[in-house]
Amino acid sequence: MIHTLIEKIQKTHAPIVVGLDPMLSYVPQHILDKAFAEFGETPEGAAEAIWKYNKGIIDAVYDLIPAVKPQIAMYEQFGIEGLKAFQKTVDYCHEKGLVVIGDVKRGDIGSTSAAYATGHLGKVQIGSKAFSTFNEDFATVNPYLGTDGIKPFVDVCKEEKKGLFILVKTSNPSSGEFQDRLIDGRPLYEYVGEKVAQWGADCMGDSYSYIGAVVGATYPKQGEILRKLMPKSFILVPGYGAQGGKGADLVHFFNDDGLGAIVNSSRGIIAAYKQEQYASFGALNYADASRQAVVDMIADIDGALQAAK
Repeated sequence: MIHTLIEKIQKTHAPIVVGLDPMLSYVPQHILDKAFAEFGETPEGAAEAIWKYNKGIIDAVYDLIPAVKPQIAMYEQFGIEGLKAFQKTVDYCHEKGLVVIGDVKRGDIGSTSAAYATGHLGKVQIGSKAFSTFNEDFATVNPYLGTDGIKPFVDVCKEEKKGLFILVKTSNPSSGEFQDRLIDGRPLYEYVGEKVAQWGADCMGDSYSYIGAVVGATYPKQGEILRKLMPKSFILVPGYGAQGGKGADLVHFFNDDGLGAIVNSSRGIIAAYKQEQYASFGALNYADASRQAVVDMIADIDGALQAAK
């Protein structure tokens, strides 16, 4: 799947991923009204609103981007109905030819980790038949439990030719409470980065590994260090836009070939119509605002990369 991701990045000239992380407060009133009229102010109504909201955005941007990243918690909060909306979103993105990065941040060991890997990336055996369930192309994984937690995912990735993005240096302000702690004079995130490179060496594509890393745009200096520690790992970069990251911060996340990183923006795109810059589109044209935000993000990142050459 890393080959597919790279091909789509090269085709679109857009090393970006749209985070489909919907909150009800993002959904325009006309979509809420229609969903609630049909299903009531219920989890089913909320899930329907989120699905229709997602569909509008996907229809508006799918030709511009290589990938999407739905965050499962935004769907799980509505229970089973929310998970149905998550599944509809994943399936529809695949219909539109998009790579799907399941932002599930799983982290466990043994049979539990294997079950998570099967559910999100693999096939579950039921009697004589095997079924793909959530069927994302990549999943985000928490490495805190060590190799015991990662190996079951790696095994499924090898079998299904899918991939991982492992949390290394996250974009949130308190990430340093643990990730920056010094061990023998070096921060913990460097050791995690080295393990990602080690795990990835056993899952190589033509030029990049199926095993990537998550490194926040809000920490560009750390990103530069980690890029050198993980030369063959693709880096998923959250923190662009709403969290403060900008194109100029991202240059060192990329390799000299112009590849090696994919940058995420979530509410900066999906809730663009709520921003002053795109307010003229209005709530009825929220998806058009999202499309313009994607165009502007592509230009920002491309301009930064060109200036760095």
